[in-house]
Amino acid sequence: MARLADYFVVVAFSPGKRGNGDGQGQILQRFPEKDWEDNPFPQGIELFCQPSGWQLFRERKPPTFFIAVLTDINSERHYCACFTFWEAVERSQLQSRLRKEEEEEEEDEEEEVAAPVQPAQLFAPKSLVLVSRLDHADVFRNCLGLVYTIYVDGLSTSLETVIGNLLTCTIPITGGSQPDTEDEGGARTISLGAGDRQVIQTPINDSLPISNCSVALLFRQLGITNVLCLFCAALTEHKILFLSSSYQRLTDACRALLALMFPLKYSFTYVPILPAQLLEVLSTPTPFIIGVSSDFQSETQELLDVIIADLDGGTVTVPECIHISLLPEPLLHRTREALSMVLDPGLEIADLAFPPSTISASSLKMQDKEIRAVFLRLFAHLLQGYRWCLHIIRIHPEPVIRFHKAAFLGQRGLVEDDFLPKVLEGMAFAGFVTERGPPYREVDVFDELVANEAQRMQADEGSKVRVLQHIKELAEQLYKNENPYPAVTMHKVQRPTEGSHLRLHQRPFPRLDEGTIQWIVDQATAKLQTAPPVVRAERKCLVPSGPPLGTLMERNGLVLANSARRLEVVRNCISYVFESKMLEAKRLLPAVLRAMKSRPARQCLTQELNLHVQQNRAVLDHLQFDFVVRMMNCCLQDCSTADEHGVAAALLPLVTAFCRKLSPGITQFAYSCVQEHLVWTNLQFWEAMFYGDVQNHIRALYLEGTEENYLEQQAGEGEPPEQEEGSILEIAALQCRLWPTMSPEKQRELIQKEESTVFSQAIHYANRMSYLLLPLDTSKNRLPRSSGLGDAESVSNSFITNSIAGSVADSYDTESGFEDAETSDVANYVVRFINRFVDKVCTESGVTNEHLKGLHVMIPDIVQMHIETLDAVHRESKRLPPIQKPKLLRPSLLMGEESVMDGLRVFLIPDGREEGAGGSGGGPPLLPAEGAIFLTTYRIVFKGTPVDPLVGEQVVVRSFPVASLTKEEKITAQAPVDQFIPEGCAQLQLRSCTFQLLRIAFDEEVASESVEVFRKHLQKLRYPQHIADTFAFTVGQASKPALQPKAKEKNPSLRTISKNLVKNAKRTIGRQYITRKKYTPPPWEHRGGGQQPFPEDNEDEISVSEEMDRSTLTPATLTIRPSDKMTMGQLVERACCRDYQRLGLGTLSNSLTRSKNEPFRICTVNRMYAICRSYPGLLIVPQSIQDNTIQRISRCYRQNRFPVVSWRNSRTKAVLLRSGGLHGKGVAGLFKSPNAPAPGPSQADSTSLEQEKYLQAVINSMPHYVDAGGGRNTLSGFTSAHMSSSDSSEKRQPKLGSLMKQVMGGKDEGPGPVSRAGKWGSIRASGRTSSYALNMEVGSRLAGKELLGAPPNGSPSEASFLRQHRASLYIIGDKSQLRGVKPDPLQHWEVVPIEVFEARQVKTSFKKLMKACVPGNPSAEPSLAYLRSLEESEWLTQIHKILQIAVLVVELLDTGSSVLVSLEDGWDITTQVVSLVQLLSDPYYRTLEGFRLLVEKEWLSFGHRFSHRGAQTLAGQSGGFTPVFLQFLDCVHQIHLQFPMEFEFSQYYLKFLSYHSVSNRFRTFLLDSDYERLELGLLYEEKGESKGPQPFRSVWEYVDRLNKKIPAFFNYMYAPEDSEVLRPYSNLSNLKVWDYYTQETLSEGPSYDWELVQGRPEPVEDPGPPDAGAPTPSRRRIVWPCYDNRSRVEPDAISRLLEELQNLEMELGQIPGRWKDTWDKLKASQRTEAHEDAGGGKGASSALLMASGGLSHQRRSLGAYLQESGVGSSAINLSLDSDASSASAPSSGKPGGRRSNTSTLYSQFQPAESENRSYEGTLYKKGAFMKPWRPRWFVLDKTKHQLRYYDSRLDTECKGVIDLAEVESITPGTPTMGAPKMVDEKAFFDVKTTKRVYNFCAQDVLLAQQWIDRIQGCLSDA
Repeated sequence: MARLADYFVVVAFSPGKRGNGDGQGQILQRFPEKDWEDNPFPQGIELFCQPSGWQLFRERKPPTFFIAVLTDINSERHYCACFTFWEAVERSQLQSRLRKEEEEEEEDEEEEVAAPVQPAQLFAPKSLVLVSRLDHADVFRNCLGLVYTIYVDGLSTSLETVIGNLLTCTIPITGGSQPDTEDEGGARTISLGAGDRQVIQTPINDSLPISNCSVALLFRQLGITNVLCLFCAALTEHKILFLSSSYQRLTDACRALLALMFPLKYSFTYVPILPAQLLEVLSTPTPFIIGVSSDFQSETQELLDVIIADLDGGTVTVPECIHISLLPEPLLHRTREALSMVLDPGLEIADLAFPPSTISASSLKMQDKEIRAVFLRLFAHLLQGYRWCLHIIRIHPEPVIRFHKAAFLGQRGLVEDDFLPKVLEGMAFAGFVTERGPPYREVDVFDELVANEAQRMQADEGSKVRVLQHIKELAEQLYKNENPYPAVTMHKVQRPTEGSHLRLHQRPFPRLDEGTIQWIVDQATAKLQTAPPVVRAERKCLVPSGPPLGTLMERNGLVLANSARRLEVVRNCISYVFESKMLEAKRLLPAVLRAMKSRPARQCLTQELNLHVQQNRAVLDHLQFDFVVRMMNCCLQDCSTADEHGVAAALLPLVTAFCRKLSPGITQFAYSCVQEHLVWTNLQFWEAMFYGDVQNHIRALYLEGTEENYLEQQAGEGEPPEQEEGSILEIAALQCRLWPTMSPEKQRELIQKEESTVFSQAIHYANRMSYLLLPLDTSKNRLPRSSGLGDAESVSNSFITNSIAGSVADSYDTESGFEDAETSDVANYVVRFINRFVDKVCTESGVTNEHLKGLHVMIPDIVQMHIETLDAVHRESKRLPPIQKPKLLRPSLLMGEESVMDGLRVFLIPDGREEGAGGSGGGPPLLPAEGAIFLTTYRIVFKGTPVDPLVGEQVVVRSFPVASLTKEEKITAQAPVDQFIPEGCAQLQLRSCTFQLLRIAFDEEVASESVEVFRKHLQKLRYPQHIADTFAFTVGQASKPALQPKAKEKNPSLRTISKNLVKNAKRTIGRQYITRKKYTPPPWEHRGGGQQPFPEDNEDEISVSEEMDRSTLTPATLTIRPSDKMTMGQLVERACCRDYQRLGLGTLSNSLTRSKNEPFRICTVNRMYAICRSYPGLLIVPQSIQDNTIQRISRCYRQNRFPVVSWRNSRTKAVLLRSGGLHGKGVAGLFKSPNAPAPGPSQADSTSLEQEKYLQAVINSMPHYVDAGGGRNTLSGFTSAHMSSSDSSEKRQPKLGSLMKQVMGGKDEGPGPVSRAGKWGSIRASGRTSSYALNMEVGSRLAGKELLGAPPNGSPSEASFLRQHRASLYIIGDKSQLRGVKPDPLQHWEVVPIEVFEARQVKTSFKKLMKACVPGNPSAEPSLAYLRSLEESEWLTQIHKILQIAVLVVELLDTGSSVLVSLEDGWDITTQVVSLVQLLSDPYYRTLEGFRLLVEKEWLSFGHRFSHRGAQTLAGQSGGFTPVFLQFLDCVHQIHLQFPMEFEFSQYYLKFLSYHSVSNRFRTFLLDSDYERLELGLLYEEKGESKGPQPFRSVWEYVDRLNKKIPAFFNYMYAPEDSEVLRPYSNLSNLKVWDYYTQETLSEGPSYDWELVQGRPEPVEDPGPPDAGAPTPSRRRIVWPCYDNRSRVEPDAISRLLEELQNLEMELGQIPGRWKDTWDKLKASQRTEAHEDAGGGKGASSALLMASGGLSHQRRSLGAYLQESGVGSSAINLSLDSDASSASAPSSGKPGGRRSNTSTLYSQFQPAESENRSYEGTLYKKGAFMKPWRPRWFVLDKTKHQLRYYDSRLDTECKGVIDLAEVESITPGTPTMGAPKMVDEKAFFDVKTTKRVYNFCAQDVLLAQQWIDRIQGCLSDA
């Protein structure tokens, strides 16, 4: 029983000091005056009666009622029901009271009070308060209302009696426990003696909260989402503040939130109504649920971490800094759905066409219970199976229970969840475990729901109807609990009459008589004491646990589908290990280690290993031990530190069981090898483990005792004995039930037994922890926190996890004496860790203090003892032969290459290229591989073998030149890379611009210092201080340091120069400007020393005199100090000069007379590199231009790169010029019209005139311009040798116009309207003519059309403007430079502005291309990712642009116009375009020699900045790598693909140059210009200086030498057509990604260093040509796409034949001939055969490619595409039949070779053989010499006069042709060896041709005769 009310209090208004209407509350009377012993009087009630403050009011207010909640120091809640009414206060009374209080105050203050004119009457509040521990709001309202009614209506009942009765009324706490009201159950009728009657319904179960309608109201006020948000916030311990203007609503809302949280109880600050005086409570740091009147809303604005719910406005405001974790997903959605079904039943049927007429909406009270039912279900879901994770660590004297959070979360799969872990960490859940953990207690709805309804809830999930049904059932129970007897709720309580509070003369509330009330209370108390004590019937029982979590989770499909197969593999592997079948185990191990990612496999591993432990020990041999340890490590590395699945827990007993004998008496256990996992450093893990073990031991303790000790007792009670397998909860429940019945001795004995069980476990765990925490090598100062395995583990939260953070961190971070007492440090650390653990668990599980002290003494001894055993083990384990790591394979080095760092053991990890890792193409996983990384002066080399033992013994090599390194970065291992690779190793990623990627993980044995040293060396080698330190220079000079100090004297610095300059001004050339990036020559005036102008240089020959010109006294720099004569001689030898002579662009002679009629001359003005540093010494300029003019012109161009001639078209005599872009200065003058008024003779003006003169001189040098005064420059007369006569020039002209427009960015609309000039107009809008006219003019001029219509006003009317003409010179310039250029129709040049990309765009594009071709990480969809990133890189778009410009220039040159390419600085894209144009136009450059010349001339001599673009030195490091040259080679590769027969060199040659242009192996591609090469003495190496074997300095020497030995660079399909101009397609769809970017050869690394390529492949039997007889058995080879070098493993036919020839010559003792000679002979014989053939019928034997000399371009570009392979030779299709060639003849201007009349005649027929088959059938044919007989399908074709044969009847491709014109006779034949058996001899016949005899055999004699007759018939017809 409990008192209904503890105290009755009357609180009145007491005025404040200032008399302004504000005051405070004052308790007038309280009853009883003495505090109850069990319930002291709560302080501060007066504050809560008027939460907004005590104030006087001007008019009366109706009485109010609300309930405030106070919480006392013991967390007991007191409900204060406040009933407030207002009493009149006279002003005079108020003032007199104030005076009494303030007589000592000054008078002026009193005057202030009286000053305002105020009404005579004010009203003060007075409150009647009931304080109770029970929450019966309605009863309190009725009772206080009754007191008020008696007072206000003046009823006869005495107030003292009513209040006395109220204070003495007792009611049952829970229903049905009162004996005298047994019939009414939980209802109790009370009366206060005023003729009233109330029925109080006490709840059936007091553990369930009572909510009335508050929950339903809260949802109505805030809505579903907001309430759910508040609910989650309360559970995750956030601060929540309610605002409302109604106090009662605040109380209800707070009550509702608490009711929703059931079964968890809120344990933080809970104040439903907070008084104004206590508002500072809101800034408390702890969580709270508080209600505040909305009058104080402004004060709550600055609270940054409080969630504010405004009940009146229906909003919830969450501050930005707060993140509320919501329910995990399916639950959140289901809860929302269920709530909307309850709150808005109409929603479901809102869309129905015929909604039901009535919707049964529940009453508010019922709805309230339904909502609570939804939340009950939610908690049942969330906490499902929680009882299976309870650890009972003590049962007596009372249960001690712990909850295993990690296991609970792990089984739910919610470890990563945001919400549940926070709830489990919270205080409310801790209270839940304490309250609901005990196994023997009363049970309520929630327990039943968790235990019995779990299956039902899962089954209902899909069906809304069933869910709603369940909710209603639960709601019914909750309602019944609150209102057990709804029938008897008949209250009879008097209420005051209407409007009674407005009565004017209401007497104040009387003072109550304390004596009377106290007497009534005392009477009742005495009566209660004499009454017999009420005994509550015990309703305790065993709490049911419900189904275990596992069974529920499996239904959720969390178990992997294919796990059964995996588990099988795990089991097999383990049984193989223990049966010592090591090979089988090794085979399965990778699969097992991969399977360890899944939880079932990890658990299976622990179970299987358990089976092999006998008597807690399993001794293994070394290999078995190694396998078991690896599996354990792999298993643990996928576990988190929390060990949510208990895998580490299951392994813990195993790591102390498996061991191996190291030597007699010394055993190594598995724990010493699995210490590196963070789980061992997690205190919570050890606690959970400890509690789990204690629970098992306690269970065992009672199980063994059950039968003996308790059997009698149980029999006496008539209960069956407990089952042996009872769960610990059942045992505990039974023990709790029996406890009261036991004798004290028995109780003490049990307590003592349990305590010693816990104590012994604590000792056991101290040992276990020391095993796993002390490292094997305790001598090293390796505190456990630096786990030694690398960053991931040592940094994160190694030993100091959050749970241990405090004192230990300080204690060992501050200790610095590591050196003195290293071992003790580790020991101290471990001792402290174990002590902390022991303190915590022993205190919690009630171990006695003596035992605890004993433990603290033991622990250091345990640790010390263990350290001693470990030392012995460590010593012995060192003696063990190490696990056999593959021995390091040393890479072979080049001559002169030296090792910088010896092999560091590493693993090569797979990158995104999938073939190597056994990706989509199948094939073995070669990567990851294990080996070593070597750093040499030239390369970085990885060499090793695949980690996977089943791949085989292949050697994996990946290497690249150090100079090509573009990025070196440390990477963090994302996931464990592979089971073979130990985790946590340092990892590096090295990326090279030769498209290699080394992603390496260093072995544990490699110290981190070594890694850093490696990186430093690498950096130093990659970016040397000076170019002279690169490998190409240092090679072979090992003894000397790279930069000798002597060099200083040789190359004097500026200081030395100033001294010596006077002495030998003519000779000395100082070393200056070398460090500057750009060289700007000083102005000309200051160069010669004097002001006089330069003399005209009229000499025609090159001066070879000893005297120098003044111009040579410029500060150029030469270190070799040559005489001028020598310089000149050497300049003449340069590549450019040889080429100029070849092109007839100027000859060199020593005679003083040179024909003046040559248009161009070789100019020597730059021979000392004075004008332009980046140009060669000799340049081609127009004959009429003098040297001093050149000096002036050069200033208009960037880098002084003025226009010079590069190449001349031998047919049209058009020239190709190149220059840098224009400086702003010269642009305006260059294109000014000559008749414009000149602003005055300024210098700029004269320069631009010179420029103009220069361009005019170029135009005048073109012969046909001179001949016809520009008249022949039209396109009408244009014919081209490579176009057939039918293809007239009219067809051609629009093509050029469209080409031009594509290049300039317009679209090709085809011939049509006038506006065809694309974007040209925009550039010229500022010109004299309007842009429209220009558009018309240029567009139609390019399209070769006349202007339509008259020109608009303002345009010149000269005839020349209208003349249809093509400019003599086109200047291709950058759009941005040519802005504002004025065109001049009278000039003979035309500007083509185009948009080009800059070098930095090439750089970024290349970076992306590398990422696409060699991604760092494997992606999910490699092919998609590759294509996407390829497109993003825009590399092919840039190639397309370059080719497009080049083709345009080729077209212009071919039509007779000269072209000046003037883009950027003239050394990047200019070089690309100019080189490509020459390559396309001139077949000479498509030979090996010519290509070399082209590169030397355009790239090296004309100063492409190789060093700068390749970032070859430290200075260029910031610039990054910009592969302009590679882009050019890629363009050449694209052209090569389209015209495979036009190039003498193979694709391999291009790859070779790409590789070595960045490798720095040769000096060829170093430095930025000839000038720099000269300065370093590279340009002309002294002859005869090489003594002994000398490494090659130049790549060209190397190529020549190699090419003599083997045909690596030769293209067998080379069959050039004289003077053919190539016009490749440049559309993106025609471009292919170069396989140089994607392919790799893991067997030997890049194949471009020929000496390093190991041994030749063993000869393979030749399977013979395809058309030979029966197949001979061949040895089958597997060629792996990314491993083998295909062209060497499986060379093409010609390479193989040449090789065999060489072998045969060797065998015969002859000196092997050169392959080239053999090939040339073969080619020559082929040509003669081709001529003898007289056209059509070449036999199959002669159908080699050489005969196809006359095929047209179409045939060549589309026909013979040969698969180019790694080393550059080709796999050849030997059957290029003459039909195909003759078919394409019409498109070719001249038919190939000499053809007979018949073949010419018939070549007009389409080669569709189907129409021309006169007779066909099968014949056996004998192959050529030594070949077998084969059946073939023969077709006799009378029309074409030939006999063709095919492989079979269905074959469409002809295998060979016998031209009947060559047949001499047909004779009967004889069977030869290998002929078909069972055939009549007479079925054989021979056909003799001029070349050979063909042997045939028919199936029978008849058929043979028919064939002979038919062939004879054809011959006679002909």
